[in-house]
Amino acid sequence: MAIPAIGSIGSLAGIKAPSPPSVSGTSGDQGFGGSIANALGDLSATQKNADQLAVKAATGDLAEVSDYTIAAAQASLQTELVVAIRDRAVEAFNEIMRMQL
Repeated sequence: MAIPAIGSIGSLAGIKAPSPPSVSGTSGDQGFGGSIANALGDLSATQKNADQLAVKAATGDLAEVSDYTIAAAQASLQTELVVAIRDRAVEAFNEIMRMQL
């Protein structure tokens, strides 16, 4: 869902709430694993972009150094998010393994 421009906030009344994802496992659903794979792919692309901009900044080919700064900050934040999700998943797995049957 796109974020509306500030001038169009009055038109938010027509926006419907998104439907919850189904857990049926049909071929159209990507599920939790697919979401994680997509997030890791996005993280990889963001880090590659930041690396390319870092090389351009170091060689003097980058017109705006702020582009590299922004890309590096995005890559850092995405990495922190992925690490936090991984830590929570490991914590949940360990909690499940400690459950008594």
